[in-house]
Amino acid sequence: MPRIPINGANCRTIDCMRKAVFLLVLCVLSLTGHSQKYSDALLNRLDSAITEVPHYDQEKIQRINVLRARVLKNPSVNTYNNFLDLYKEYNIFNYDSAYTYARRMQQLAVQQNDADLIAYAKIKLGFILLSSGMFKEVFDTLGTINLKVLDPDQKAEYFTLMARCYYDLADYDHDDFYGPQHNEKGNQYLDSSLLLFNKSSFEYAYYNGLRNIRSGQMAEALDFFNKALQQKDLSLHQLAVATSTMSDIYIRKGQTDTAINLLVRAAIADIQSSTKETSAIFNLSSLLFKSRQIQRASVYIQKAVDDAVFYGARQRKVQLSAVLPLIEAEKISQVENQKKMLIAYSVGATFLLLVVIILAIIIFRQVNKLKLAKKIITLANEQQHDINNKLIEANKIKEEYIGYFFNVNSDFFAKIERFKKSVDQKISDRKFDEIKFLVNNINLKQEKEELLKNFDKVFLKLFPDFVAEFNSLFKKEDQIKLKDNELLTTDLRIFALMRMGIHDNEKIAQILEYSVNTVYTYKTKIKNKSIVPNDEFEHRIMEIKTM
Repeated sequence: MPRIPINGANCRTIDCMRKAVFLLVLCVLSLTGHSQKYSDALLNRLDSAITEVPHYDQEKIQRINVLRARVLKNPSVNTYNNFLDLYKEYNIFNYDSAYTYARRMQQLAVQQNDADLIAYAKIKLGFILLSSGMFKEVFDTLGTINLKVLDPDQKAEYFTLMARCYYDLADYDHDDFYGPQHNEKGNQYLDSSLLLFNKSSFEYAYYNGLRNIRSGQMAEALDFFNKALQQKDLSLHQLAVATSTMSDIYIRKGQTDTAINLLVRAAIADIQSSTKETSAIFNLSSLLFKSRQIQRASVYIQKAVDDAVFYGARQRKVQLSAVLPLIEAEKISQVENQKKMLIAYSVGATFLLLVVIILAIIIFRQVNKLKLAKKIITLANEQQHDINNKLIEANKIKEEYIGYFFNVNSDFFAKIERFKKSVDQKISDRKFDEIKFLVNNINLKQEKEELLKNFDKVFLKLFPDFVAEFNSLFKKEDQIKLKDNELLTTDLRIFALMRMGIHDNEKIAQILEYSVNTVYTYKTKIKNKSIVPNDEFEHRIMEIKTM
């Protein structure tokens, strides 16, 4: 199939990427023979790469825009291949767009009644469905492919996709009975693909390494991954995939430091290639959390969350929801310890200050200095009193919302467990129609409403006078009147989130599932009705006290 011509700017970009890959590969190969302390310099490079994410993403978008312009300019020329090129740009960047172009490929192939193109489009569609964790849809799609119309390369791609599907299913189930069966099925598909790959190719070395990991043969797996990394013209994505998968060997061997170094390199390569469908930085944050690198773990888990949200990876979001609370809880614990140390230092400093003042009184006996010292102490006590009040309020909010957070998650995991048991039972009984009924009965809107209702309850427990004090900022006719059984309206909820310290319109919009413009409109409308100046309104909201 024809490829996109590369202009001079793109050539320079590719040359730079190849140099970056070459340097990363040299560093990786220096790690694979032995375990070592993970490198702070590497972590600093990753931190720097994270700040460059907008730059790399913009380059990606520019390449996509070139492809889109080609489709618009000549919509009837090589349409299938153009859709395929756009799909390849999106498949590890954004689920919705990749899914759209995979569907367009399939629709066009059906219109042309071309069995080869139909089968290949289904393979691409299966990949993107699997990347989003939609296992049933993957099997439904791939199960209709006629293998006879595929060429050897396409068959190899089909077999590796099926293998990955069973491997991911084994990891997702994490079950001692079904897991080995899924892994064995994946091994069988991978065996079929290995017969079709060129033995000197990256794919042959990589998938041999993957199969050996799944079979527990770590030494053999390591040899194949080293061969994969020694390939010429290795792409950033291939480097990321190989190093990320190789890290699993060292994790199983207990060589965490080497695993961290490999995952750092994988994460850097993912960022430089604008890969959003990735597990490297998620696994890295988990290892750093276990190594007590809480601050970095928090930064990296947030990057993983941003990638999962941007890509639309459902399965990845579930994984993140299990780790993110642990890291954030530990981060809060560290902040509390720092507060205690600060208080201890403050007490010590205050004591020394008193000693100095006493000595000054004894030595100089100067009344003016004594008065000045008293003023300083009085001011310090007032400031300390204000700080203590803020700490007490912050502790109340923290205690209530940590309890709320864990209760919500406990209920959520309980629901997931009941749902899993029901699905397992239906699968065992082969009641597939009832499984679909169970899935369709999940009321996401109701769950969201319940979540917001629980937030309202906890917030009003902390700020029982919030509604009354909020209404005091308006004329009587403009005050908000709550309906029966209504805790907070949308207007109240926006400013309740602000009182909790969330001032960013994008964060508020994300929590309430509104657009940023909608949140801005709500805030502007409320401020304009208030009897206090607009620039003082939010300050008055922040002055509302807890109980």
